[in-house]
Amino acid sequence: MNAGDMNAGDMNAYDLITVGRTGVDIYPLDHGVGLADVKTFEKFLGGSATNVAVAAARYGHRSSIITRTGRDPFGDYVARELRDLGVDDAFVEQVDGPPTPVTFCEIFPPDRFPLYFYRYPVAPDLLIEPDSLPLQAIREAKVYWSTLTGLSQEPSRSAHFRAWEARARRPHTVLDLDWRPMFWADPEDGRTQAAAALDHVTIAVGNREECEVAVGETEPGRAADALLERGLELAIVKQGPKGVLAATRDERVEVPVHPIQVVNGLGAGDAFGGALVHGLLEGWPLRRTMEFANVAGAIVASRLECSTAMPTEAEVLQRLEQPATTTEEG
Repeated sequence: MNAGDMNAGDMNAYDLITVGRTGVDIYPLDHGVGLADVKTFEKFLGGSATNVAVAAARYGHRSSIITRTGRDPFGDYVARELRDLGVDDAFVEQVDGPPTPVTFCEIFPPDRFPLYFYRYPVAPDLLIEPDSLPLQAIREAKVYWSTLTGLSQEPSRSAHFRAWEARARRPHTVLDLDWRPMFWADPEDGRTQAAAALDHVTIAVGNREECEVAVGETEPGRAADALLERGLELAIVKQGPKGVLAATRDERVEVPVHPIQVVNGLGAGDAFGGALVHGLLEGWPLRRTMEFANVAGAIVASRLECSTAMPTEAEVLQRLEQPATTTEEG
Protein backbone atom coordinates (compact mmCIF):
# COMPACT_ATOMS: atom_id res chain seq x y z
CA MET A 1 0.00 0.00 0.00
CA ASN A 2 1.30 3.48 -0.82
CA ALA A 3 2.06 5.44 2.35
CA GLY A 4 -0.14 8.26 1.12
CA ASP A 5 -3.16 5.93 1.25
CA MET A 6 -2.91 5.36 4.98
CA ASN A 7 -5.85 6.55 7.02
CA ALA A 8 -5.99 7.69 10.61
CA GLY A 9 -6.94 4.25 11.83
CA ASP A 10 -3.83 2.64 10.39
CA MET A 11 -1.30 4.35 12.61
CA ASN A 12 -0.80 6.53 15.63
CA ALA A 13 0.31 10.06 14.88
CA TYR A 14 4.03 10.65 14.89
CA ASP A 15 5.43 13.16 17.35
CA LEU A 16 7.80 14.35 14.63
CA ILE A 17 8.18 13.86 10.91
CA THR A 18 11.12 15.46 9.16
CA VAL A 19 11.73 15.54 5.43
CA GLY A 20 14.94 15.89 3.49
CA ARG A 21 18.63 15.41 3.66
CA THR A 22 20.24 12.15 4.71
CA GLY A 23 23.51 10.42 4.01
CA VAL A 24 26.79 9.35 5.54
CA ASP A 25 29.20 11.66 7.35
CA ILE A 26 32.86 10.70 6.85
CA TYR A 27 34.60 12.61 9.61
CA PRO A 28 38.36 12.74 10.24
CA LEU A 29 39.90 11.37 13.40
CA ASP A 30 42.92 13.56 12.69
CA HIS A 31 42.12 17.13 13.74
CA GLY A 32 43.85 20.36 12.86
CA VAL A 33 44.91 19.18 9.40
CA GLY A 34 43.32 19.38 5.96
CA LEU A 35 41.69 16.42 4.23
CA ALA A 36 44.77 15.86 2.09
CA ASP A 37 46.70 14.99 5.25
CA VAL A 38 44.04 13.04 7.16
CA LYS A 39 44.92 9.36 7.56
CA THR A 40 41.92 7.97 9.50
CA PHE A 41 38.19 8.57 9.29
CA GLU A 42 35.00 7.26 10.89
CA LYS A 43 31.56 7.13 9.33
CA PHE A 44 28.30 8.23 10.94
CA LEU A 45 24.69 8.71 9.93
CA GLY A 46 24.23 12.31 8.82
CA GLY A 47 22.09 14.95 7.13
CA SER A 48 20.29 17.80 8.87
CA ALA A 49 16.73 16.46 8.71
CA THR A 50 18.05 13.06 9.79
CA ASN A 51 19.91 14.46 12.77
CA VAL A 52 16.86 16.35 14.01
CA ALA A 53 14.78 13.16 13.85
CA VAL A 54 17.46 11.26 15.77
CA ALA A 55 17.71 13.99 18.39
CA ALA A 56 13.95 13.92 19.01
CA ALA A 57 14.01 10.12 19.26
CA ARG A 58 16.68 10.42 21.97
CA TYR A 59 14.13 12.33 24.03
CA GLY A 60 11.66 9.48 23.67
CA HIS A 61 9.53 10.87 20.85
CA ARG A 62 8.12 8.83 17.98
CA SER A 63 10.07 10.18 15.03
CA SER A 64 10.22 9.43 11.34
CA ILE A 65 11.84 10.91 8.24
CA ILE A 66 10.71 11.14 4.64
CA THR A 67 13.81 10.73 2.50
CA ARG A 68 15.49 8.79 -0.28
CA THR A 69 18.84 7.00 -0.53
CA GLY A 70 20.70 5.26 -3.29
CA ARG A 71 20.23 1.56 -3.88
CA ASP A 72 23.64 0.80 -2.46
CA PRO A 73 25.42 -0.35 0.73
CA PHE A 74 25.40 3.17 2.21
CA GLY A 75 21.64 3.28 1.64
CA ASP A 76 21.35 0.07 3.63
CA TYR A 77 23.54 1.65 6.32
CA VAL A 78 21.29 4.72 6.56
CA ALA A 79 18.14 2.63 7.08
CA ARG A 80 19.84 0.39 9.64
CA GLU A 81 21.28 3.32 11.61
CA LEU A 82 17.93 5.10 11.66
CA ARG A 83 16.30 2.04 13.18
CA ASP A 84 19.12 1.53 15.67
CA LEU A 85 18.81 5.16 16.78
CA GLY A 86 15.06 4.92 17.28
CA VAL A 87 13.79 6.59 14.10
CA ASP A 88 11.03 4.90 12.08
CA ASP A 89 12.29 4.30 8.53
CA ALA A 90 8.85 3.54 7.02
CA PHE A 91 9.13 6.53 4.66
CA VAL A 92 12.73 5.92 3.56
CA GLU A 93 12.99 4.59 0.02
CA GLN A 94 15.92 3.54 -2.14
CA VAL A 95 16.03 4.86 -5.70
CA ASP A 96 17.97 3.85 -8.77
CA GLY A 97 20.56 6.25 -10.12
CA PRO A 98 22.49 8.59 -7.84
CA PRO A 99 24.39 7.09 -4.91
CA THR A 100 23.70 7.77 -1.26
CA PRO A 101 25.50 11.04 -0.50
CA VAL A 102 28.62 11.26 1.62
CA THR A 103 29.90 14.36 3.38
CA PHE A 104 33.47 15.03 4.49
CA CYS A 105 34.60 17.73 6.86
CA GLU A 106 37.81 19.20 8.22
CA ILE A 107 38.09 19.90 11.92
CA PHE A 108 39.90 22.99 13.13
CA PRO A 109 38.47 23.74 16.60
CA PRO A 110 37.01 25.90 17.92
CA ASP A 111 35.33 27.56 14.96
CA ARG A 112 36.40 26.26 11.54
CA PHE A 113 34.79 23.11 10.15
CA PRO A 114 34.72 23.19 6.33
CA LEU A 115 32.22 20.79 4.74
CA TYR A 116 32.61 18.95 1.43
CA PHE A 117 29.35 17.56 0.04
CA TYR A 118 29.29 14.75 -2.52
CA ARG A 119 25.70 15.16 -3.78
CA TYR A 120 26.07 15.97 -7.46
CA PRO A 121 24.47 16.30 -9.92
CA VAL A 122 21.53 15.35 -7.70
CA ALA A 123 21.11 13.61 -4.37
CA PRO A 124 18.47 10.91 -3.80
CA ASP A 125 16.83 12.97 -1.04
CA LEU A 126 16.00 15.59 -3.68
CA LEU A 127 14.12 12.96 -5.70
CA ILE A 128 11.14 12.77 -3.33
CA GLU A 129 8.04 12.80 -5.55
CA PRO A 130 4.82 14.62 -4.54
CA ASP A 131 2.72 11.53 -5.25
CA SER A 132 4.84 9.39 -2.91
CA LEU A 133 4.23 11.48 0.20
CA PRO A 134 2.51 10.01 3.30
CA LEU A 135 0.06 12.90 3.41
CA GLN A 136 -2.10 11.56 6.22
CA ALA A 137 0.93 11.07 8.44
CA ILE A 138 2.15 14.57 7.58
CA ARG A 139 -1.24 16.08 8.46
CA GLU A 140 -1.37 14.25 11.78
CA ALA A 141 2.23 14.70 12.93
CA LYS A 142 2.51 16.82 16.06
CA VAL A 143 5.61 18.52 14.59
CA TYR A 144 6.51 18.62 10.90
CA TRP A 145 10.06 19.76 10.07
CA SER A 146 11.36 20.83 6.65
CA THR A 147 14.51 22.59 5.47
CA LEU A 148 15.16 25.19 2.82
CA THR A 149 17.59 22.80 1.11
CA GLY A 150 14.62 20.64 0.12
CA LEU A 151 13.43 23.46 -2.16
CA SER A 152 16.67 23.68 -4.13
CA GLN A 153 15.68 21.17 -6.86
CA GLU A 154 12.71 19.38 -8.33
CA PRO A 155 10.86 17.10 -7.67
CA SER A 156 11.66 17.72 -4.00
CA ARG A 157 10.48 21.33 -4.25
CA SER A 158 7.02 20.34 -5.46
CA ALA A 159 6.85 17.60 -2.84
CA HIS A 160 7.54 20.10 -0.07
CA PHE A 161 4.77 22.42 -1.20
CA ARG A 162 2.37 19.49 -1.60
CA ALA A 163 3.09 18.45 1.97
CA TRP A 164 2.55 21.98 3.28
CA GLU A 165 -0.75 22.24 1.42
CA ALA A 166 -1.89 18.99 3.03
CA ARG A 167 -0.85 20.21 6.47
CA ALA A 168 -2.64 23.56 5.97
CA ARG A 169 -0.32 25.51 8.28
CA ARG A 170 -1.09 23.43 11.31
CA PRO A 171 0.73 24.56 14.50
CA HIS A 172 4.32 23.31 14.89
CA THR A 173 5.03 23.34 11.17
CA VAL A 174 8.73 24.20 11.20
CA LEU A 175 11.06 25.53 8.50
CA ASP A 176 14.78 25.27 9.16
CA LEU A 177 16.19 28.03 6.95
CA ASP A 178 19.35 25.91 6.46
CA TRP A 179 20.91 28.09 3.74
CA ARG A 180 23.67 26.29 1.82
CA PRO A 181 24.38 28.31 -1.34
CA MET A 182 26.36 25.48 -2.97
CA PHE A 183 23.09 23.56 -3.37
CA TRP A 184 21.45 26.28 -5.45
CA ALA A 185 22.11 26.95 -9.14
CA ASP A 186 20.81 30.49 -8.62
CA PRO A 187 21.05 32.04 -5.11
CA GLU A 188 18.21 34.43 -5.96
CA ASP A 189 15.99 31.39 -6.46
CA GLY A 190 16.76 30.48 -2.85
CA ARG A 191 15.43 33.83 -1.70
CA THR A 192 12.28 33.39 -3.78
CA GLN A 193 11.63 29.90 -2.46
CA ALA A 194 12.29 30.89 1.14
CA ALA A 195 9.78 33.72 0.85
CA ALA A 196 7.17 31.38 -0.63
CA ALA A 197 7.77 28.74 2.04
CA LEU A 198 7.08 31.19 4.86
CA ASP A 199 3.44 31.33 3.78
CA HIS A 200 3.06 27.67 4.79
CA VAL A 201 4.87 27.32 8.12
CA THR A 202 4.34 28.51 11.67
CA ILE A 203 7.90 28.38 13.04
CA ALA A 204 11.17 29.41 11.41
CA VAL A 205 14.69 28.77 12.70
CA GLY A 206 17.82 30.31 11.22
CA ASN A 207 21.00 32.23 11.80
CA ARG A 208 21.48 35.85 10.78
CA GLU A 209 22.67 35.03 7.25
CA GLU A 210 19.75 32.65 6.73
CA CYS A 211 17.29 35.28 7.95
CA GLU A 212 18.74 37.71 5.44
CA VAL A 213 17.99 35.19 2.68
CA ALA A 214 14.43 34.68 3.91
CA VAL A 215 13.33 38.19 4.90
CA GLY A 216 16.18 40.54 3.98
CA GLU A 217 17.17 41.29 7.58
CA THR A 218 20.28 40.37 9.57
CA GLU A 219 19.70 42.37 12.76
CA PRO A 220 18.08 39.76 15.05
CA GLY A 221 15.20 41.85 16.34
CA ARG A 222 14.22 43.11 12.91
CA ALA A 223 14.61 39.62 11.44
CA ALA A 224 12.32 38.17 14.08
CA ASP A 225 9.76 40.92 13.48
CA ALA A 226 9.87 40.34 9.73
CA LEU A 227 9.28 36.61 10.20
CA LEU A 228 6.37 37.20 12.57
CA GLU A 229 4.86 39.64 10.09
CA ARG A 230 4.64 36.74 7.65
CA GLY A 231 2.14 35.08 9.97
CA LEU A 232 4.50 32.84 11.92
CA GLU A 233 3.86 31.99 15.54
CA LEU A 234 7.52 31.66 16.55
CA ALA A 235 10.73 33.08 15.06
CA ILE A 236 14.14 31.90 16.28
CA VAL A 237 17.28 33.77 15.28
CA LYS A 238 20.64 32.21 16.14
CA GLN A 239 23.35 34.79 16.81
CA GLY A 240 26.51 32.70 17.16
CA PRO A 241 28.54 33.82 20.19
CA LYS A 242 25.75 36.24 21.16
CA GLY A 243 23.28 33.42 21.80
CA VAL A 244 19.77 33.08 20.44
CA LEU A 245 16.69 35.27 20.16
CA ALA A 246 13.23 33.69 20.16
CA ALA A 247 10.12 35.77 19.57
CA THR A 248 6.38 35.30 19.45
CA ARG A 249 3.76 38.02 19.09
CA ASP A 250 3.60 38.28 22.90
CA GLU A 251 7.04 37.32 24.15
CA ARG A 252 10.71 37.87 23.36
CA VAL A 253 13.48 35.80 24.92
CA GLU A 254 17.25 36.11 24.55
CA VAL A 255 19.48 33.35 25.85
CA PRO A 256 23.30 33.45 25.87
CA VAL A 257 25.41 30.62 24.51
CA HIS A 258 26.31 27.80 26.86
CA PRO A 259 30.11 27.69 27.23
CA ILE A 260 31.73 24.46 26.09
CA GLN A 261 35.05 23.15 24.81
CA VAL A 262 34.29 22.77 21.11
CA VAL A 263 35.39 19.66 19.22
CA ASN A 264 33.14 19.89 16.15
CA GLY A 265 30.47 22.55 15.83
CA LEU A 266 28.70 21.03 12.82
CA GLY A 267 25.97 19.17 14.73
CA ALA A 268 25.07 21.90 17.19
CA GLY A 269 22.29 23.38 15.06
CA ASP A 270 20.60 20.02 14.54
CA ALA A 271 20.85 19.24 18.24
CA PHE A 272 19.25 22.63 18.91
CA GLY A 273 16.47 21.68 16.49
CA GLY A 274 15.77 18.33 18.12
CA ALA A 275 15.69 19.97 21.53
CA LEU A 276 13.33 22.65 20.21
CA VAL A 277 11.01 19.86 19.05
CA HIS A 278 11.19 18.34 22.53
CA GLY A 279 10.26 21.62 24.17
CA LEU A 280 7.35 22.13 21.79
CA LEU A 281 6.01 18.64 22.42
CA GLU A 282 6.36 19.01 26.18
CA GLY A 283 4.65 22.40 26.16
CA TRP A 284 7.50 24.12 27.96
CA PRO A 285 7.74 27.91 28.37
CA LEU A 286 9.76 29.59 25.64
CA ARG A 287 12.73 30.48 27.85
CA ARG A 288 13.09 26.96 29.20
CA THR A 289 12.94 25.56 25.68
CA MET A 290 15.65 27.94 24.44
CA GLU A 291 17.94 27.27 27.41
CA PHE A 292 17.51 23.53 26.95
CA ALA A 293 18.14 23.75 23.20
CA ASN A 294 21.26 25.86 23.69
CA VAL A 295 22.75 23.31 26.06
CA ALA A 296 21.84 20.40 23.77
CA GLY A 297 23.66 22.15 20.94
CA ALA A 298 26.69 22.77 23.13
CA ILE A 299 26.88 19.12 24.17
CA VAL A 300 26.97 17.96 20.57
CA ALA A 301 29.55 20.62 19.69
CA SER A 302 31.79 19.02 22.32
CA ARG A 303 31.67 15.69 20.43
CA LEU A 304 32.96 14.57 17.05
CA GLU A 305 29.87 13.19 15.35
CA CYS A 306 26.33 14.54 14.94
CA SER A 307 23.60 11.88 14.94
CA THR A 308 25.06 9.51 17.54
CA ALA A 309 26.17 12.47 19.68
CA MET A 310 22.62 13.62 20.42
CA PRO A 311 22.07 13.81 24.19
CA THR A 312 19.29 12.47 26.38
CA GLU A 313 17.10 14.79 28.42
CA ALA A 314 18.94 13.72 31.59
CA GLU A 315 22.29 14.72 30.06
CA VAL A 316 21.01 18.16 29.10
CA LEU A 317 19.38 18.80 32.47
CA GLN A 318 22.54 17.74 34.29
CA ARG A 319 24.61 20.18 32.22
CA LEU A 320 22.06 22.95 32.81
CA GLU A 321 22.52 22.54 36.54
CA GLN A 322 26.31 22.72 36.37
CA PRO A 323 28.17 26.04 36.56
CA ALA A 324 29.98 27.02 33.37
CA THR A 325 33.68 26.18 33.50
CA THR A 326 34.91 26.96 29.96
CA THR A 327 34.77 29.95 27.67
CA GLU A 328 34.59 28.35 24.23
CA GLU A 329 31.39 28.85 22.24
CA GLY A 330 29.14 25.80 21.78
